[in-house]
Amino acid sequence: MAFSFSGSPGCSGLEASSFDACPPMALIAKRGSPELLKRVADLTKSRVLVGVPAEDAGRDPEEGEEDGDINNAALAYIHDNGAPEVNIPARPFMRPGIADAESRIAKRFKSGAIKAFKGEKDAVEATFEAVGLMAQVAVRKRIQDGPFVPLAPETLAARLRRGRFGERPLIDTGQLRNSIAYVIRKRGGG
Repeated sequence: MAFSFSGSPGCSGLEASSFDACPPMALIAKRGSPELLKRVADLTKSRVLVGVPAEDAGRDPEEGEEDGDINNAALAYIHDNGAPEVNIPARPFMRPGIADAESRIAKRFKSGAIKAFKGEKDAVEATFEAVGLMAQVAVRKRIQDGPFVPLAPETLAARLRRGRFGERPLIDTGQLRNSIAYVIRKRGGG
């Protein structure tokens, strides 16, 4: 899941899957300093990615599992989209989690753009960090709170055999929820 800010400070450009809906920012400045213009342009050069970063996707194996049977990125994809061929229903948490924070994220992007226009040197970086954390917390909260399709009786029985008593979908060891993170990347790779 990726989102980024582009557009004018008053344009949120928010969608569940991407924050790229606004047209590119056009600056008409007769007396704008090069440093100010650079900071404002920086708002459109980065993006915040929320999910399970590849470098942190590993899981601690449970008793009876081989190390590396499945990682958190694969589990996130399976649970978010479902796997009907093995009777796992979709329990979406990425897009709904970010949607839960959409208005707060838009306000933070707007205030960050205003600060950049005013010349605050660290406004862009601070904005992306704050937005990333907001989205991370929102997705983790969605995993924690649902709502989701209840677990099948077979799944509950398997949990009991492993000594687990929880009935909440997506919460067993907590590793999936805790693996949700954000990273800030420059557009075009970097």
